[in-house]
Amino acid sequence: MTTTPSLPSPAASPAGPVRRAERALAPDLARGAMLLFIALANAGNFAFAGQPGLDGTPHGAQRVVNFLAAMLVESRAYPVFAVMFGYGLVQLASRHRAAGADERRVLLRRNTALIGFGFVHGILLYWGDFLGAYGIVGIIATLLLLRRGERFHRVVLWLWGLQSVSAVVLTWQAIAGARVGHATLTNTPNHSLAASSYGRSLLDRLTEWPVHTATVVPFIVIVWLGIWAARRRVLEEPAAHRTLLRRTAIVSLGTAFAGALPYALVAAGVLHVDAGTVEAMARVHAITGEYGGPGYVALFGLLALRLSGAPRGRALLGPVSALGQRSLSGYLFQSVAWLALFSPWALHLGGTYAALLAAVAVWAMSLAAAQAMSAAAYRGPAETLLRRITYRPARRTAG
Repeated sequence: MTTTPSLPSPAASPAGPVRRAERALAPDLARGAMLLFIALANAGNFAFAGQPGLDGTPHGAQRVVNFLAAMLVESRAYPVFAVMFGYGLVQLASRHRAAGADERRVLLRRNTALIGFGFVHGILLYWGDFLGAYGIVGIIATLLLLRRGERFHRVVLWLWGLQSVSAVVLTWQAIAGARVGHATLTNTPNHSLAASSYGRSLLDRLTEWPVHTATVVPFIVIVWLGIWAARRRVLEEPAAHRTLLRRTAIVSLGTAFAGALPYALVAAGVLHVDAGTVEAMARVHAITGEYGGPGYVALFGLLALRLSGAPRGRALLGPVSALGQRSLSGYLFQSVAWLALFSPWALHLGGTYAALLAAVAVWAMSLAAAQAMSAAAYRGPAETLLRRITYRPARRTAG
């Protein structure tokens, strides 16, 4: 006798939001803390109207800022959110499936809404938007990855192995071809950030945002690693995965920092090489930066494990966790702030110190706002809107 798999009832309602007591600490800590790194990267982009958003001829303390930014932040912050995005897809799918809802329909609506959020954000505020790319990758992952078996998901580990080989080859090429010279870092201009009016910047973003979105969609390999980790509940059960978290933190962050070091020394004005060598070091810096994603996530998993028996520590990091729960609102708030602070038609701030101080101040403000919203049991404006868009059709069907 054969049995047919149980299907969600057409009238089944999607699962409600996760209660605070049920949330794993590590994902929220990672998102909240890494929003500071996102702020540092994007504020620099705005302040210098280009990428990487660093002063090419630093002096004094600017050397230290450039070095730390290149080592810890540049190309090393966004992979954290890519890992967490994949992790969250599995969590959402599991909750809705357990509630008897069709998780695919819910996730497809949610990711389609993210594309809409990304379009509005990318055109109105910041060309370097990642939300649209998350939405596209989320749809691909929902259709092609989430319902696959264990053997299929092992492919992502092989892909990361191949990437590691590529990183070694690029590093060897950079070392073998290194030449002494006097080249400095130069910021690739972003025209929308230097526009003389908001209307002009909006027109520039109409072309910049689609190109940027297309170029970052390949980070699906990083998202897939988050899916692999979520299927094992690595962050919900960090004690059971302590060894994996330690090894991942050491190996991944070691790779990310080692790959960043030559480029960071150039950024700090300590290492003097020719333009071709700088370009080769930049390629190594970019590919090894992806290891910052799993590395930082593993580090926050270990921190959450340490805080599990320390109520005082959890309380001190409460605002960071609250911001992590409202990371979408925090991310969008930053873009509004950069537009007002750095645009030539607004306050027109600029330079290393302005970017640094603005990033820290805006992040601190978002911490305070997130804590206040947490105390009021309010999810956050962007999260509330996304949820209404995602679940309204399902609720009408259920009714």
